[in-house]
Amino acid sequence: MHLRAPSIAPGVKAFVWAIVFALYIWLFLRGIRISQATSFILAAVFGALIFLFVRVFGEDEPARSQATRSRRRLP
Repeated sequence: MHLRAPSIAPGVKAFVWAIVFALYIWLFLRGIRISQATSFILAAVFGALIFLFVRVFGEDEPARSQATRSRRRLP
């Protein structure tokens, strides 16, 4: 029996990263006494930027399987 993690779409992963970091930024800004509106706007903007960054650059190329490598060697 081979157990592996479930497949999660890259957009969902990017959204989760964006929400987590936006919340972290919002809490940090509230902690240093930035106003509620300003901290929310900055967190939302940085959350959107984080989403785009992770969506575009966050996915590794899958490794080629052994079968694909052996098929390439054949003429």
